[in-house]
Order: sequence, then structure tokens, then C-alpha cells
Amino acid sequence: MEPALLIKELQTNQEILDAFPVMKHLRTHLDEHSYLELVNEARQKEGYRLFALYKDEKIVAVTGFMPMITLYNGRFIWVCDLVTEPSERSKGYGEKLLSFVHQWSEENGYKIVSLSSGMQRVDAHRFYEEKMGYDKVSYVFLKRL
Repeated sequence: MEPALLIKELQTNQEILDAFPVMKHLRTHLDEHSYLELVNEARQKEGYRLFALYKDEKIVAVTGFMPMITLYNGRFIWVCDLVTEPSERSKGYGEKLLSFVHQWSEENGYKIVSLSSGMQRVDAHRFYEEKMGYDKVSYVFLKRL
């Protein structure tokens, strides 16, 4: 029997906190308090949207994205976060969530979806390029001040 899968936007503090155990695998530097604070500030100021993929009512993957405008891309969606519970990887959940982001983007008038991925995440890069059809178009640089 196939598991019941559902993608749902997380809007309440409790829903956002329910996703923290999965998000923590990607954002290891955050504790629950800073995570909740940043999600709520990003939702309020940047239009950040947080969605979870539930398998049999349990969160197994999470994505966060926001609309942006740059001279390079014009209007586009930036995928800030995409992570699957390690024990649930390679089951197609990341693909389902990212495909959902693509569909949401098209339905809302965005023709480009973009993201960055840490240099060490070779498996993720293969997933983005080979499975999801992304092009590697730039490096992302960071300077801490």
C-alpha cells in the first residue's frame, strides 16, 4: 500500500516548529528559537514560504522559498531550503517538493527557479542537474563581516 503523501504550507508557529527536526539536518547552526524567529521574520519581510511533505502525517521533507527580483533573473523564485529526513532519502520526496515549487512558480507567474547548494553536496548537485534539469550557472560567494 502506497503511503499517503501531502504537501502543505506551514503557517502557524507550531507547524513551523514541527518541521524543525527535518530542517535541522540542513541548517545545523540553528536552534528552535532562532529558526522560528528567522522563519517568521522572512515570512513577514521577504515573502518566504515554508512547505512540508508529509508521509502518513509525518514530515519527511521541507522546502522554503521566496519570490525575488534581480536584474540578472528578473522575477524569479529562490529556493532557500530543501531537505529530506536522512532515513527517507532516495524515495522521491525531494523531487516531489521541488516539482511542487516549479508548479507553484508557474502558477504565480514566475518563469525561473534558482537555488544555491554547498560545494560539498555532490549528491545534491547530481540531483539538481541530472534529475531536475537545473543548469550550473554561477558560483555563490560569501564574505562574513
